Amino acid sequence: MALSQDILAELAEIVPGSPLAQARATRDAATRYAQGSYETLFSQQDPAFALDERFAVAAKVAKWHNAPSLAAHYAGFGLADPTSSRLTPALNFARLLTFSPVEATPGALNTLTQAGWSKEAIVTLAQVIAFVSFQSRLIAGLRLLNDKPVSASDAPVVAGVWHTTATTLTGKAAPVAFTQQELGWEPWVAAKPLADFHADEVAVLAKFGHTDSDYFRLLGRNLPVLEQRTLTDKGIFYTPGGLPRAERELAATVVSKINGCIYCASVHARKASQLSKDDTAVEALLAVRPGQSLSEGQSPRWQAEIHFAAALSVTPPAITPAHLAALEKQELDTLQQLDLVQSAAFFAWANRLMLTLGEPWLS
Repeated sequence: MALSQDILAELAEIVPGSPLAQARATRDAATRYAQGSYETLFSQQDPAFALDERFAVAAKVAKWHNAPSLAAHYAGFGLADPTSSRLTPALNFARLLTFSPVEATPGALNTLTQAGWSKEAIVTLAQVIAFVSFQSRLIAGLRLLNDKPVSASDAPVVAGVWHTTATTLTGKAAPVAFTQQELGWEPWVAAKPLADFHADEVAVLAKFGHTDSDYFRLLGRNLPVLEQRTLTDKGIFYTPGGLPRAERELAATVVSKINGCIYCASVHARKASQLSKDDTAVEALLAVRPGQSLSEGQSPRWQAEIHFAAALSVTPPAITPAHLAALEKQELDTLQQLDLVQSAAFFAWANRLMLTLGEPWLS
């Protein structure tokens, strides 16, 4: 069985030439690099994390996210024994990242290390889990935009819990509430020293301006995946036209509230506030307590976008045609809807890496 040439179009049943196909063509970079991320993750020949293990993890994560066609796709490849001494802890880690990434601890990573997982393999494992979390939401959102059946869960669409411990593992002061303040982030798995990268690899990090970033040098333990992921990010958030950039950043903030990712929310709430010039609305979103609705007091347009992004982001997704109808009432066209889907879906990926490989600190 071969990898699909456009897995999102295939599983969302997108017809060439349709308005949604045209919107995806307009967002060519996001389309191309999301596919590139899939191809890279599921073609690398790495004995430290073999393909049959990757497919086994991906199939299980897709099933947990209520994406049966995606689960069947990955299950169609040769799967490793899920009860093996290596894969059992990996699947336990996958369940944690899928359903409650905010509950991840350094202990979960230590368990993988004790089971023989290298630093590089742990990073790739986290990428597989987080990527399929993104991919499954893309498929759900694209199917909804394509007027295809989507199975919505009854998961509560409310703000999630977040970390309230006042210090990090290394004793730094840690944020205990959502904030627009600039934060630091420290890894629980050692970042790869810059001196250990080859010159061409340093050039890749430098291209994105992140040679000094512990986060990027940690993810750089699988640099080809990091490169595809970063290009996907840029294709989703840094493209002209369509949904205003402030509203893409709003979606990222909403997802971070769902998942409890203080670090990601700090970056993207700050951008949403700067671009929208509506700091009061952004602060109201950040202040929502666990278990509460995220849209109270917002403008009708932001309410519709917040409801949509939040419903797509809970696990399993709870997105319905009613959420899309609310966007259409606010006159969002197909390209704007696609931008919202992709912005929200991407942070299913980003949050799961940030929350499970390290933690923020007050800089």
